[in-house]
Amino acid sequence: MFRDDPLLGFSWQLLRPRVGRLALASMFGVLSLGSALALAGISAWLITRAWQMPPVLDLSVAVVAVRALGISRGVLGYCQRLASHDTALRAAANARTGLYRRLAETATDDVMRMPSGELVARIGGSVDDLADVLVRALLPIVVSVVLSAAAVGVIAVISPAAAAVLAVCLLIAGVLAPGIAARAADASESVAAHHRSQRDTATMLALEYAPELRVSGRLAAVINESERQHTALGHAVDRAAAPAAVAAAMPSAAIGASVLGSVVAALALAPTVAPTTVAILMLLPLSAFEATAALPDAALQLGRSRIAARRLRALTEPEPGLRRRPAAAAVDLQPGARLAVLGPSGSGKTTLLMAIAGQYTEKPQRAAFFAEDAHLFDTTVRDNLLVARGDATDDELSAALHRVGLGTWFAALPDGLSSILVGGAAAVSAGQRRRLLLARALISSFPIVLLDEPTENLDAADAERILTELLTPGGLFAADRTVVVATHHLPAGVDCPTIRCAALPRRSDE
Repeated sequence: MFRDDPLLGFSWQLLRPRVGRLALASMFGVLSLGSALALAGISAWLITRAWQMPPVLDLSVAVVAVRALGISRGVLGYCQRLASHDTALRAAANARTGLYRRLAETATDDVMRMPSGELVARIGGSVDDLADVLVRALLPIVVSVVLSAAAVGVIAVISPAAAAVLAVCLLIAGVLAPGIAARAADASESVAAHHRSQRDTATMLALEYAPELRVSGRLAAVINESERQHTALGHAVDRAAAPAAVAAAMPSAAIGASVLGSVVAALALAPTVAPTTVAILMLLPLSAFEATAALPDAALQLGRSRIAARRLRALTEPEPGLRRRPAAAAVDLQPGARLAVLGPSGSGKTTLLMAIAGQYTEKPQRAAFFAEDAHLFDTTVRDNLLVARGDATDDELSAALHRVGLGTWFAALPDGLSSILVGGAAAVSAGQRRRLLLARALISSFPIVLLDEPTENLDAADAERILTELLTPGGLFAADRTVVVATHHLPAGVDCPTIRCAALPRRSDE
């Protein structure tokens, strides 16, 4: 059962927190709140003893201890925050690195076809929620368990009955209340995560394809969908807050019950014990509940982190029977070869190209994968091309633009290669973007070039011409360079080896 919990297996492997740092942060947390517990006990003794008007020297040690504990609590709390946040930040960095590595090694078609907004929501917010489990859940739970046990043990020495009442009240405040809040909020948090994902997807769609959506008359609908999902997210958060408020009231009731039990026990023991002991018995439980104050939030954080862990695990460990990256072991590319990967959308062409790229990572003949949705930067045309090869000359860049059919567009630019593409991809049409990405590939010096849908969004005549030149040795690319093209069809008259990808079955929930 525990092995199926993503927080115990998958998350620990992804976060890889430093156990020593976690133990150090826990120790500082225990000592900080332990100082508060000891301060309450010594203060109760000091107040009661001072009421008896003893010699001043009898109180000097207690006075110094009160001051020392008051200072040490703040210092130790600060040290605990330093150690815990250092651990959490390093774990978040480990999680991102590990997640990217797993995606690169085991990427599925589902991931490749996922909207960018969904990926942003999962890889961004979900990693943060996952890393927060260390600081906002694990450490408060450890500190609370240790200090609660210590408080109950000290009270048990004075009055076993009061200790039993304190233990029950601590369980209510530290276990029952957080459990109720977590269970009630878990369903609402799942709904909120869904709405957040839908909102981000609609927002990213509006940001990336605003011109096309405006032309088709769908921009307003996409923006309205983003606003609707944002409103639904707010309602889901409100629903999660209601049970959390009830759970927040339970610790206060438990504190009252515990103090009442201590008062009853103190009245019963008053004739037989010292007044200082009675004072400690009555005041110590108040400080004991300070350690449980963070547990309702810790339980809610456990729920959020568990949801985040499931979402991240779904990216890297798909369920049996779902689409996986096609094997590329049988693809043997000879220098100067031309290969066409054919198939409809969603059939695995992109993941096959990525698999081929990974196959040649450690070989002398390195392969470069040029994605169909590669980024265009908000900078000059020159800089957008130099990302493929930094030492390319202006003449080479201009020649590449002319070869991909951007000669007229380039001649109209006010500053030539120094013209800035304001907004990146928003500065060009979809077809011009494809041609610029193809020009990048021409500039590159990789011996193996993998092109994903390089002629999409081009008119039929240009698409046929460019595909023919790509798949003909000595056409757009030199005869000694290997070119693999993923496309929907082959132009008439082109004769080259092909790999056909059939449409794979979808998930049942798609």
